[in-house]
Amino acid sequence: MKKVNILGVEFDHTTNQETLNTLHQKLKMQKKTFVVTANPEIVMYALKDQEYMNILQEADHIIPDGAGIILGSKIIKQPLPERVPGVDLVKSLLKIADQDQLSVFFLGAKEMVIEKMVDNVKSDFPHLKIAGYHHGFFKDGDQTIVEMVKKANPDLVFVALGFPRQEKWIYQNLATFEKGIFMGVGGSFDILAGTVKRAPIFWRKLNLEWLYRVAQQPSRWRRLSVLPIFVKKILQNKR
Repeated sequence: MKKVNILGVEFDHTTNQETLNTLHQKLKMQKKTFVVTANPEIVMYALKDQEYMNILQEADHIIPDGAGIILGSKIIKQPLPERVPGVDLVKSLLKIADQDQLSVFFLGAKEMVIEKMVDNVKSDFPHLKIAGYHHGFFKDGDQTIVEMVKKANPDLVFVALGFPRQEKWIYQNLATFEKGIFMGVGGSFDILAGTVKRAPIFWRKLNLEWLYRVAQQPSRWRRLSVLPIFVKKILQNKR
């Protein structure tokens, strides 16, 4: 698969459908796969944290989840086809899991959020198997969580611990597992639980979902300050 290097992070040159087809194929083959859904904030963090950058470089797929990533790719004249929102990818993979009767493990978020989300998933996707779930309030070295996932032997593992913790957890424990697609999904559980509303389709088509999220959760405004720094860094590198 063609890659586009943005400030040292190798993004898949892919569409939503191509990503889904690739991951569906890997599910059929039971091929262990590490997926990162990355936005400008993740790229800028990786530039400051070499350990995290090394982890990103070990990922099988880095998906452009962020309008800023698409903008960055255009600036360096290697345009990525489209944004691949992590939450949309999660929903599409849940649909495949439902069709193919696969098993899913959910890790992360608050206890109330994950329980509500699991209820919604059971209702919306009655044929997939919930292999297990656990909230995100545990110590990073807690082996009981790792053993829980290992024993469940799921086909899909969605990890919503926020970056960089979710990617570090996947990377540190990946060798323990026999199979599975492991994907860091940030705040997706809140959307699936219904505790945070998704932007209307009109906003999404304009690549303004980030603005809608900030309007809903003003505490996220600080994240916006990363975007101009990200763009400035790309322009400096381009020169």
